Amino acid sequence: MRPPTGGIVRPARRPPGWRVPGPPPRTPADRPELWPGPGEDLCFLAGDWRILQRVDGHRWSVDDLCTAWWAARSVDAPPARHVDLGCGIGTVLLLLAWRFPSLEGLGLEAQAVSVGLARRSIAWNGVEARCRVREADFRDPAATAGLGPQDLVTGTPPYLPPGTGSESARVQCGPCRFEHRGGVEDYVRVAAGLLGPGAPFVGCAAARQRERVRAAADETGLVVESWREVVPRRGKPSLFAVFALRRASAATATREPPPLVVRDVDGRRTSEFRALRAEMGLP
Repeated sequence: MRPPTGGIVRPARRPPGWRVPGPPPRTPADRPELWPGPGEDLCFLAGDWRILQRVDGHRWSVDDLCTAWWAARSVDAPPARHVDLGCGIGTVLLLLAWRFPSLEGLGLEAQAVSVGLARRSIAWNGVEARCRVREADFRDPAATAGLGPQDLVTGTPPYLPPGTGSESARVQCGPCRFEHRGGVEDYVRVAAGLLGPGAPFVGCAAARQRERVRAAADETGLVVESWREVVPRRGKPSLFAVFALRRASAATATREPPPLVVRDVDGRRTSEFRALRAEMGLP
């Protein structure tokens, strides 16, 4: 039985007969602080794993899900070491820890409120022994000092340069959407210094930012190995793209599959997006 809280514990919404995949969470019974407090909710993520979010703040989204899925598709073998740059509330970090039960992951995040939520989610799912979050601006060399080569690096950069839109005053949201602590170029630069031999950097970017990604890869000795755009609804333009970068010596020929369409014209999830969800533990 869960402890009483001042927050929201979201109920499961699952089709009849759906069997929960993946490793189960191991929530410590003696830590009531891991449950949602006022202004927070505890939502399902993958399988029976959950994630804490602010009701009025930044929340996990299809960008995070697609990035974690593309990362799982881009590694040659189950990775052992993973760094997530600007990990936010820990969505990609946790999705990949669920997907690869032996993976050791480290998230780097500058916003204290997001760090706190991510750490509590890690503890709620019982994976503190192999997942952690460091409060730091990943652009600071001290943030990545001593990490050594990684098998996988991920990142979900904000899409908007400052001044190109109206920023939300809600907690977390401005820096999650606007490039206050660097754009995709900074993510690529730092990732390039962390990649082990043959390891990919997998991220997402606005569909219109393809040239920025390619130029950043060129400057760091990486190449764009794959680029896949994501369409929110059939007939609409691409919203964002997921990509994988790798050192030229280890990269294969560039792949550019057709866009992933999330929903058909009638608003229903497409068969491919349903398969993606199933692969990542969502009903």
